[in-house]
Amino acid sequence: MKALSKEDLIKVIEGKGSAERIPILYDIWIYDNMFGNDPDKRLKWLEQYPCDVDEVFLQMPGMTEGPAEDPEFYWAAPGSRCLEGKGLDAQCLLQEWEDADTFYSSFPSPESPALIVGKKEKDGRYLLGRWWYCYFERLWSLRGMENALTDFYLYPDEIHQLFSKLTDFYMRIMERAKEELEVDGFFVSDDIGTQTAPFFSLEIFREFFKPYYKKLIEKAHELGTHFWLHSCGNIELFLPEFIEIGLDVIHPIQRNTMNEQAVADKFGGQICILAGVDVQYLMAFGTPDEVRKEADFLKTTYRRPEGRLMLTMGNGSTPDWKTGNLEALYEASIEEAVNRG
Repeated sequence: MKALSKEDLIKVIEGKGSAERIPILYDIWIYDNMFGNDPDKRLKWLEQYPCDVDEVFLQMPGMTEGPAEDPEFYWAAPGSRCLEGKGLDAQCLLQEWEDADTFYSSFPSPESPALIVGKKEKDGRYLLGRWWYCYFERLWSLRGMENALTDFYLYPDEIHQLFSKLTDFYMRIMERAKEELEVDGFFVSDDIGTQTAPFFSLEIFREFFKPYYKKLIEKAHELGTHFWLHSCGNIELFLPEFIEIGLDVIHPIQRNTMNEQAVADKFGGQICILAGVDVQYLMAFGTPDEVRKEADFLKTTYRRPEGRLMLTMGNGSTPDWKTGNLEALYEASIEEAVNRG
């Protein structure tokens, strides 16, 4: 079965009608780790099924050292380093805001040759430019989680300064990706929800996140592209805010964190939902029959006559995922189109 076209995806995302089948983007979350870390084996397996979106990762700066294409492309100020022996969310590159001037003096350049490596040949599919760690994730990766959650109250001006600098950086890389790669959309991550509730209040979101996300979304639309957001956890409180500022696609509406039917009823016609199949249990420990039921549930819950639904995984694969479950997922997702054909 052939992939859907860029025009099909645009129509679905913008709520201008359904394609011949629901777009499926499972492949972008299926990693080599399912196939003995063999990329060729992964690609050969994926050839059995349609891949409705192509993607290119925009290479963000390293933490303390840059990639081969630009060794100076990293976040750390000269001489600083992550705390050794700490968990990922407890490492801290910017330990004191008093050191911010030094940090900003060596801020990575969005003109770095490391950002875009090589030319991506377009093949008629929708092309996504992706980067992970946008605002909250970038904040805690620089300050550590404990500092990040208190900085909104103790250092509000410093947070605004950082987010403003990040916004300028991101907007320029968006311009470059459009100019150099002709991307059709941008997909970023910011896990701002926990399993039961958002990380912070609506007031914090409105003051520190909404204005900057609005600028990125407006820039995407100015470039003739869409803006997609991945955010794990319960973020229902923030969905009306994202819809108000024009977010095009939200992922994944994580299973067991929100009431999926309630989210679909409230927001399904206002934003395109990139619905994520459960990965905390289903893909590793479920059965093919359970997987088929999950696919049917997502289609029944989120489908709209005007589009606004695409299907994917809730998050990236782990080595214990069963290929039999993946096969069941693909087959259940495309069976209507197969039967019509």
